[in-house]
Amino acid sequence: MKGSVAAVSRSKSHRFSKSTEMSIRLLKGQGVEGDAHSGETVKHRSRVRVDPTQPNLRQVHLVHAELHDELTAAGFKVHPGDIGENITTRGIDLLGLPTGSLLRIGRTAVIRITGLRNPCSQLDGFQHGLTAAVLDRDTEGRLVRKAGVMSVVLEGGEVVPGDPITVELPPQPHLPLAPV
Repeated sequence: MKGSVAAVSRSKSHRFSKSTEMSIRLLKGQGVEGDAHSGETVKHRSRVRVDPTQPNLRQVHLVHAELHDELTAAGFKVHPGDIGENITTRGIDLLGLPTGSLLRIGRTAVIRITGLRNPCSQLDGFQHGLTAAVLDRDTEGRLVRKAGVMSVVLEGGEVVPGDPITVELPPQPHLPLAPV
């Protein structure tokens, strides 16, 4: 499976949306250089309150641009970085990947998918109704979270829009993504 980077974003402070950039640098074991969520241990404020020593499984947040297209068609105004993602992808079914999938991005960066982003009420603070718009039910009635995936950085490197992304699936049996 192959795709590409549509946009890259970061924020030095803990705010909901991130600013799009010309490039970002991924740091091995840390996340996005200069981003408030970068680090070996949790940086999301709600998780820090529970246990600040937890490993940071949410170093890099990815959202598929196809979600932005879907939300735009539903009347929302959502652009890369608006819902907090660091990397906006195109052409990859992020939500269909198994836990542990590797994404090779650009020349050197490698990230491992750790799980799903659990949509939170901050989405409605950004635009009313957005939380419900990123939740769905599959044919068997199970909740589908569409707000992107989280990952950790295995190999660092610069990431720019247009970079190719190659997916490597983990060995079988594949474990479905769960919220992290």
